[in-house]
Amino acid sequence: MAAKSRAAKAQEAAMKARYNPYVQKLIDDEDLRENVVDAYEALRGAYGRVSNGKSPADQIFDDRKLQKQIRQASASLRDVAVSLHEAPKKKRSGGFGRILIVGIVGAGLALALSEGLRKKVLDALFGAEEEFEYTSTTSSPTATNAASGNSGATSSTAGSTPAG
Repeated sequence: MAAKSRAAKAQEAAMKARYNPYVQKLIDDEDLRENVVDAYEALRGAYGRVSNGKSPADQIFDDRKLQKQIRQASASLRDVAVSLHEAPKKKRSGGFGRILIVGIVGAGLALALSEGLRKKVLDALFGAEEEFEYTSTTSSPTATNAASGNSGATSSTAGSTPAG
């Protein structure tokens, strides 16, 4: 049973690694693989030269071949780092922020396009609007003159019309 779960865990880890963007870049980019191999070989050669029994400090300063191998390894590792830095990022699907923005934009459009919804929101925020009709308790002077002038005008016009 333990072997199955260990194998399942290994398979799951392999699947996760397979879809890692850096592993994808390593699989797809031949120059990147070549730079990794060059760096490994140069570092392995440099380690072999340093571990021959002599003082490492003296070898670093005196051994020109060791310095060349270290320089090659650092250049290859720099190229690897630059190439991996440009690896494609995982695409994020959705997320809370995107859903929130879509919801806000949708609500704004609904409010802008629907008069009934706009009235409901305004009523909920500020209370229901009371509808009333305004009637004046005082009469305006133009209204009384017009009323009295109208009746006089009709009588005077009625009497002054030519009979014919």
